[in-house]
This record gives sequence, C-alpha cells and structure tokens, in this order.
Amino acid sequence: MIKNYFKIGWRNMMKNKFFSFINIFGLSVGLACCMLIALYLNYETSFDTQHKNAPNIYQVITAFVQNGSKRMKLPNTPAPMAGALKQEYPEVVESARLLKLFIDDKTIIQYNPANGERKSLLEQNGFLADQSFFKIFTYNFTEGNSANALTSPRTIVISKKIAEKLFGNQPALSKVIHVNSNTNGEQDYTITGVFDDDKVPSHINANFFLSVGGGSMEGFIKRQGNDFASNNMFYTYLLLKPGTNPASLQAKLPAFIDKYAGKDLKNMGFQKEQSLLALRDIHLSNEVESNVTAPASKTYLYVLFSIAAFTLIIACINFMNLSTARSSKRSSEVGVRKVLGAEKSTLIRQFLGESVLMTLIAFVFAIVITLILLPLFNQLADKNITLSVDKDLVLFFEFLLMALITGVLAGSYPAFYLSSFNPVKVLKGKLTNSLAVVAVRKGLVVFQFIISVVLIVASVVIARQMNFMRTADLGFAKDQQIVLPLRTANAKAAYAAMKADLQQNSQVASIGASAYYPGVFNPSDNLLYREGQTTAEGKRTRLNYVDNNFLQTLNIKPLAGRLFSPQFGADTNNNIIINEKAAKEFGFASAQDAVNKKVLNNFQGNTNSFTIVGVVKDFHYEDLHLPVTPYGFLLNTGGYNYMVIHTKQGNMAGMLKTIEASWKKYDPNDPFDYTFMDDDFQKNYQADTRLAGIVSYFTVVAILISCLGLFGLAAFSAEQRTKEIGVRKVLGASVRTIVSLLSVDFLKLIIASVIIASPIAWWLMNKWLQAFAYRKDIDWTIFAYTATIAIFIGLLTIGSQALKAALANPVKSLRSE
Repeated sequence: MIKNYFKIGWRNMMKNKFFSFINIFGLSVGLACCMLIALYLNYETSFDTQHKNAPNIYQVITAFVQNGSKRMKLPNTPAPMAGALKQEYPEVVESARLLKLFIDDKTIIQYNPANGERKSLLEQNGFLADQSFFKIFTYNFTEGNSANALTSPRTIVISKKIAEKLFGNQPALSKVIHVNSNTNGEQDYTITGVFDDDKVPSHINANFFLSVGGGSMEGFIKRQGNDFASNNMFYTYLLLKPGTNPASLQAKLPAFIDKYAGKDLKNMGFQKEQSLLALRDIHLSNEVESNVTAPASKTYLYVLFSIAAFTLIIACINFMNLSTARSSKRSSEVGVRKVLGAEKSTLIRQFLGESVLMTLIAFVFAIVITLILLPLFNQLADKNITLSVDKDLVLFFEFLLMALITGVLAGSYPAFYLSSFNPVKVLKGKLTNSLAVVAVRKGLVVFQFIISVVLIVASVVIARQMNFMRTADLGFAKDQQIVLPLRTANAKAAYAAMKADLQQNSQVASIGASAYYPGVFNPSDNLLYREGQTTAEGKRTRLNYVDNNFLQTLNIKPLAGRLFSPQFGADTNNNIIINEKAAKEFGFASAQDAVNKKVLNNFQGNTNSFTIVGVVKDFHYEDLHLPVTPYGFLLNTGGYNYMVIHTKQGNMAGMLKTIEASWKKYDPNDPFDYTFMDDDFQKNYQADTRLAGIVSYFTVVAILISCLGLFGLAAFSAEQRTKEIGVRKVLGASVRTIVSLLSVDFLKLIIASVIIASPIAWWLMNKWLQAFAYRKDIDWTIFAYTATIAIFIGLLTIGSQALKAALANPVKSLRSE
C-alpha cells in the first residue's frame, strides 16, 4: 500500500514538474536553513560537555554592593578565596584559580634550539592556573600527565597547535621555552604537558597554561596576603562532592565573606555577595557582564531559532497554497476513487504520502546544500562547526525526523481539503473553490509576507545600527592610529628612543603611550570620592596610566584645566585628569569647579589623594553597548603597554615600513606587530556584525521562498484565467489593463502584510536596540523603505507571469470554444 502511495505520488510529481520543482526547491532551502541554524544552536549549547566532572563544577560569582544596590556582577574573586573555600567547607572536593593574562593582547613565546634559528610566536588566550586545575577539568593530554602537569614552578602546558608550530613532529615534553608576558613577567618555562584541542567548545578557550609559581604574579599574590576585599581578578572554580546541593553551600557564603572580608569591605565602602554558577550554564548565562570568554547572547539564539522556524513555515505555506490552488486538477481523480469505494482516510494517507515523498527528496537536496554552505556559514558565524555521517549520526536522524514532521505538517491541510470533495459535484464539473478556501490561501500568503517584511525591517535596523556604531563620534581620534604593543622589557625600554626617532618623520602627527587604550579591556579601577565625602559615596572610576602625549595623540579635548605636559614636572605627584562624567558623579557643579579639587580613595587601610588638574570631554573607552562612566588618567613615567602613533594622511604602507625599521633598530630580538585602533574598536561589535550578516542572508532566503510561492500562485492564477484573458484581449483590453487585473489582488495582499508587519517589526527591533546605550532610533523611513522593497519584489514576481499571460495569443486560448 505504501509503495502504491509513493508510486502515484511520483507520477503526479512528474506530471506537474514546474509546481513540483517550486515545492521541492522551497522545502529543500527551508530545511537547509533549519539545519544550518540547528547546527549553530547545537554548537552553542554544547559548551563544556567534555569534562567528566561537569555536573559538579561551579564558578564563584561576585556581586559588588554599594549603598544597598548591586552595581555589577562579575565572575572574579581575590586570590586567596579558592583555598579558603576548600579549607572551610567539606562539600568542596577541590578548588582552583584561573587567571587570564589580561594585560597581554598576545603573549610572546620563543624557542631557542641548540642548533637552529630561534622561533617566536605571538599567541593569544594564555592563562595562569593552579596545579589542581586539571583535577577539576578534563583535557586530552597527548604528552605528559595531567595529574602533575603544573605542580612545579615555571612549568607550562601548551596546545598541540603551539607544539607543532615550535617543534614540528618532534616531542615537546621537557623542552624549555621563553615566555614574555606583561601580566606575569619574563621567564623560561619547562613544558610538562601538551593537550589536543577538543572538538567540543569550552568557555575556557586556552592555548596554554602557566603555573602560578615562578612568575611575577606569584609575588603579587604573596604581597596581597589574605586580602579578600580587593584585586578581584581570579576566576575561581569549585568541584563539589556528588550529591551536594549548591544552593545550600551558597547560603553559607555570606557568613564566609563576613568572616574573611567584612572589616576590609566596610572600610572600602562596599560589600560583596558570592554565588555559584554551574559550569554548563556559564556560556549561556546573562547573570554576569563578562566571563573568560564572552557569553553567548540568548537573544541572538532566539532570533536565529525564530528565523529558522519561520523560513521553514514559509516553505510549508508554499506547499499548502500550491496544493490547494491546484485542487481542481485532481478533483476528478478524487471523485473517481471515491465512487470506486476509496475511503476518506485512504485518500488522506495518499496525499500525506505524496507530501512526505516530496519532503524526503527535498531532504536529500537540503543535506547537500547544508554541506556545501557550511564552510561559508562558519566564516559568517566565526565558528568551527562540522557535520559528518560517522560522528553526527544522531543529528542526521534528528534532521530526518524534522523533514518527516515538516512533510506531514505541510501536507496535512491539502490532504484533508482534497479528500473532503463531494464526488457527485466533482464528476458533474461543479467543483469551485469556496470562499473559505480562498480566504485561507490569501491568509497564508499574507502570513508569508508578514514574516518577510519583519525580516527586511530587522535587516535594515541592524544595518543602520552597525553603520551608526562604525561612524559615531567616539570623542577621540581613532583613525590613522597605529598601535604597537610593548610586550617585553626591551620594548618598553626602547619606547623613548623609538619615539624620538619616529617624530622626525613628517608623516607622524603625534606619539603617545599608555597602559590601555579605548576599545581594549581595562581592568584597572578604584572607588574615588570627593574630598569631604565618605568612602560609601565613592564612584567606581576606570584608571589609565599614560605619558605626556597620549591624550594629545588621541585628540581627547579638555573642557577645563589642562592636559599633562612636560612643562609641569609635578604631574607625577598624584595629579589626575578626569572625564566630565566623573566630575558630575563626584558632585562638582561644573567641569571648571572640579579643577584643583581633590579626590581620594581607600586601599588596604591607606588613604590616597589625587588633585584634579584637568577635565576632558566624555569619550567612549568602551563600545556603544555601554554608557560612559567615570574615567581618570594618571601620569606614568614608564612601563607602558602600548605605543600609539597618530599618522597624517599619506602612504600608510611606507609608514609601516618606516616604523618596522625603527622597531628592529631599537628592539631587534622581539617580533614586530601592530594593529589599527579603529579596527581594534570595531572588534567589540563582532557578535553584532555576525548577527547582521546571518539575518541578512536568511532574509534573502525567506524572501526567495516567499516569492517562489507567489510566483507559483501567479502562474496558476494566469493559467486558470487563460480564456478570460483571451476574451478581454479580443474585446480590446490592453496589455497594461490585463497585467493590472492579474496583479492587483496579490498587490493588496502584500500591502496588507506590510501594514500588519510594521508594528510587530517595530516592537521586536526596539527591544533589540535596548541592548545599546547609544543607538539609532527607528523612524518612519525604515518602514517606507521596507514597503517599497516588498511591493517592488512582489510586483516583479507577479508581473513576470502577468505579462506572459497578457502577451499570449488569444487565438490559442479561445480556439477550443
């Protein structure tokens, strides 16, 4: 019986090749879109599943509370907390600290073979880790033993990729390499392990791990002693005993904080609340502002899931519309089969079988499309998603199940509709499409275009916001700024000589240096308060350490007072320059009122005083997702992390060669590397850029599928009205009149779609824009553009069929009459 269903279905497909092609192509594209997005969602939800202890691993979260309100929540703790938690609570089997080399944009790793040329690498994602780290987390070691990999001082565990870069196919174990880090100093390290990069993604995207012992950070930790209040920069992980209720342990943490940090926190003017975050929840958590790697946005995932679902729904609507529209073509078949004794249930199974057959064919094409487009999709999404039959067999079965469900859903309405025909009316030729059926068909077309219009609006709004972020005035000069990271002691020492050398070049406008620059992570902050206030009134203020020329190099404008200058030698004596936001937050009446006033902070029992010598205009040191907050500059006499060269318009390639020559002249042993400040700032919008690209591509796909369905309906409508068109042409109707006649009904549906979709799209995209502190508001022009695009696409799709029908020879259509 099933074989017979498929045989009849195949014959019907071959009989109506054009409409079968539209259905299969639409379904295959819709299924391929769903598969690609399903792979993306599967990737995003599979983080950290490779760790054997995953169900019992938790990250310690810190909420900073000031004057009764939480001002931020971060996954960071002080250095001594991990050990104290293990010692205090028997539920904690193991604890470990992890510290990202946060001052290093890239870390220099060098290997000097006994016979051969020195190899230098610039590697990202380096970490300091306790020896207990690998007791908590599972890593696939290809060399060495995870149990004792970081027990000795100055040991390092590297990824297989780094090992291959340094040593080729030779063993890496026990070899000594030189690591130069702004965060942890410059030392030789012995390789005690090599781990293979796991195919399963992790929120700890490490390329190498350094032992805490042996570096400059170890000395810093010892100097801090039992300070549980400040220097919250370590990630702390706990391995709990199986069966432990994390909520019960979390309830004990307020007493723990009061015991170890209560007095110090009170003196510093704020409090802390600790909580636990499950390992599996870290990547998709919106509980904290940031983490080891940026958490995925649940909003983006919902958006992508919705796009996938709606794209498939549009394909299903095409199938339903074309099947019901061509009902008259199969009415005689239904009538004859019913007269011969076929039951309604048999006919339903027949039509569902045809739908499933068509979907299975579409499924095969969808798999091929997915495999072809996956590399491009990976490039667009910046992921490393793979799909193979041997490793992802379960996924293939899930995709097949999705296709079968799609086939049943898409074919259900046509199956019930076609099987309900009255055989007497059918065989007498009295079958007509009822008003209800026509209304349903029009409703489905409207629903299709509502989805398409919403996606068009989304694409336009996202593109406008991305353009706004690229072109917005950030309050500093980001263009023509070349950034040279000073990663070693030699590079830092050579800064003054390189600066003097390059300033002789007429293309150089200015040169400055700093610890940080706008757009990169700045971990340095403090609670500052105005003289006469208390610690509890302190405001969190980001701090940067700069030379005399940094502010001028970035063209940051003064509002009151002055900038740092070699003419004022006393600037190193605790003088500070603040932004206008800080002046307002500190309670000064104006920028001018703040000049020569003092701000203070308390740190480890000491009160430090800073004199405000200048106030600068607010500038965006972070991306436009975040509001401008208090910021301060302190003059530093050396040890800068970055050298910034502001160049004039001209031959940039020649300028870079000049800079490289100067670098090699004064620091020949370190690799030359540079970035552009505007590019670095735009990296903060990578997630938004990826979303914009994905939404744009899938909007085009959704519109294409919608137009396919509209094209098919227009073709069928023209076919059904062939004789009417012939009569009208014989009676003198013009081509323009006939095209208008055939187009106007569909055009009404498109206009209705735009009217209904516009408020929905406005609400959705306005919600999305709330994630940006600075945004381009949605105005009426977006909807005008969208309406124009939708109507143009609709007219283009319908008009081609209408024009074809209008130009047909009426003699051919009427000669049978």
